[in-house]
Amino acid sequence: MGRAPGWLGLRRIGRWPATPSGESAERREARKRIRLLEQENEVLRRAAAYLPQANLPAK
Repeated sequence: MGRAPGWLGLRRIGRWPATPSGESAERREARKRIRLLEQENEVLRRAAAYLPQANLPAK
């Protein structure tokens, strides 16, 4: 393995400006929303796979 990029090294030793706490909270909320949407998508995908196989009564 090689060395980390220069900017990553600066971040580790504290010479790179930290992200504002508002941005961190915003990113955290975005990741949370993405996780929720991925779960909802998975439920819909499974339902779509199940429905053609289901023996539903005809109307």
